Amino acid sequence: METSHQFETIDRLQRVLEHLKEKFVGKDDIIDLMGICLAGRENLFLLGPPGTAKSAMVRELSKLLNGKTFEYLLTRFTEPNELFGPFDIRKLREGDLVTNTEGMLPEANLIFLDELLNANSAILNSLLMVLNEKVFRRGRENRPLPAVMIVGASNHLPEDEALHALFDRFLVRVRCDYVDPALLNKVLDAGWNLEKPAMADQPEISAEDIFAVQAMIHSVDLQDIREPFINLIEMLRNAGVKVSDRRAVKLQRLIAASALLCKRTKAILSDMWVMRYIWDTEEQQEIIAGIINSVVEADVNSPQVHPRAADHTTPNAEEIYKEVKTMTEKWDDAGLALSERTIIKDRLRYLNGRSEWISNETQRAYVKQPIDSLWQKIIHSA
Repeated sequence: METSHQFETIDRLQRVLEHLKEKFVGKDDIIDLMGICLAGRENLFLLGPPGTAKSAMVRELSKLLNGKTFEYLLTRFTEPNELFGPFDIRKLREGDLVTNTEGMLPEANLIFLDELLNANSAILNSLLMVLNEKVFRRGRENRPLPAVMIVGASNHLPEDEALHALFDRFLVRVRCDYVDPALLNKVLDAGWNLEKPAMADQPEISAEDIFAVQAMIHSVDLQDIREPFINLIEMLRNAGVKVSDRRAVKLQRLIAASALLCKRTKAILSDMWVMRYIWDTEEQQEIIAGIINSVVEADVNSPQVHPRAADHTTPNAEEIYKEVKTMTEKWDDAGLALSERTIIKDRLRYLNGRSEWISNETQRAYVKQPIDSLWQKIIHSA
């Protein structure tokens, strides 16, 4: 009976995630990872240019979460008071350093730090404590945070060594790009509907429900995947991916979260799909995906497998090559409408970006050649 009640809570979380997928076209992978991080109480980092719905997704999630939300855009000049609150003047007169945290980060259930990597040394140590231990510490104050998840976002990766430590506290990293131009019509519809007042019957979940799911993490049996997990860690390390012992321990929570969201209390091989998102550099993304997929693919037909396990994000060089060749033939048609030419240009930009993710240099060069040739035709016809 208790397990059945707990799975009802997971159903509520899944309905929230499905609602977000309806609102944000082409962002299913990011929303599924939000669910994983909510269940596993781990931090999520979004990397992408402005205008890719990073903030909008977090704000929409905050509307569905019956709890407190804190959002802040960091700059190089952000001071601790702006995040944690000012010192209480009345207490200060009495010689006691107490922070007035009302409406600030220490009281929030969902925390979103935009342009995270603008953080300066004045707030760095405090943020590290918040991210790593979910604890607010300032002066003699020391209290646990009620945060169910912390999301950070940036349009670039860290360059300064101090910021690498901050970035390292985000176990899950995912790119948030512009969606495929072929989906633009759906994006426009979804964006238009996003502006409408919230429906009365939209799904909701409380912070207490999320904490209940997080408490179930250690009820998941990981024993059957322990040996393959250790082997996978070794494979990643041998490929040059830094997986510290601390991160390896934390990854177990994400694997368990994948099982829980599938309403299982036993982890299976395919739950290790979450490890695709532990890259440190963009160059590592394809390398890690290839290693993880080699293990996960053997298990994607198991019952109750997480749908994201079978999702292969690796670009297919041959498919891109054929599509660009077809687009080139269309472009050469003198009777092609202006609107069709605009569609081709948008699609070519998208495919050019996708081609950068092809790890094999020979295949990447193979694809780049017709892309560059078509760009030259477009430029000369302008």
